[in-house]
Amino acid sequence: MAPITAGTLRAGQITTTLLQSGDVTSKEAVLFLHGTPGNAGDWLHFLPLAGEFTRAIAVDLPGYGAARTFPGFDHRVEGDYRTFLLAAVEALGLERVHLVGHDFGVPWGLAWAAARPERVASVTLMNAGALLGYRWHAYAKIWQTPLLGEVVQAVTNRSGMRRLLRRSNPRLPREFIDHMYAAYDQHTRRTVLELYRAAREPSGMLAESAFEIPRDIPALILWGEADPWVPAHYAQAQARIWPGAEVRVLPGLGHWPFADDPEAVAAYLLPFLRRHSE
Repeated sequence: MAPITAGTLRAGQITTTLLQSGDVTSKEAVLFLHGTPGNAGDWLHFLPLAGEFTRAIAVDLPGYGAARTFPGFDHRVEGDYRTFLLAAVEALGLERVHLVGHDFGVPWGLAWAAARPERVASVTLMNAGALLGYRWHAYAKIWQTPLLGEVVQAVTNRSGMRRLLRRSNPRLPREFIDHMYAAYDQHTRRTVLELYRAAREPSGMLAESAFEIPRDIPALILWGEADPWVPAHYAQAQARIWPGAEVRVLPGLGHWPFADDPEAVAAYLLPFLRRHSE
């Protein structure tokens, strides 16, 4: 496996963690985008594997990990998240990008792709996409409710997060939950509230950018069959946007399939990326 190098990246007004593997001078790369809550460390298993044949990159997205937002930050997907990614791709010197997104990393990545379609080499979507008709799950509605959301975030502790996630995602490793909780500080908790409050209409938010991207872009859809929050039937719906998409619903896996069973995800993801890398 290729080694991982760690550093920082300045993109616009934000300084973030930068993890890389492979040829760090290449203008083509796989860009791994975590969801919420998450950070660049979510992808430690995959960076050295992809780095064997291409440049592989993961960063903390604004509000997560080491990437602190600034006063007035626009938490809409098409707001300062897209601005950050536009600046990050430029700072990294990338001309050809393979997007691999999970959860909110999908709409963030697609918002960037809609603005720079000529640079998109492929897209891989995990447990998120164009979710026509989707309605927010119960926890999202709690976070969107003033005061209630603040109280729930304030009382969330390590043991409570473990119980919640293991009950709803039984195969999610305890180590991965602890990894998320370790970075779940006050800034990130506030970010979660702001993010969901800026995204009250998930159907439109998660679909709009997807329809602006060329239909012939290579696409891989990976979905945990047992996702309790974003049902797996949405996986097949992505083929309406990208008719040639490879759609793989992974039995028994939940909302974080790449953490539930990294080998099962790698078995589809790595050959797809290798096949479409120059």
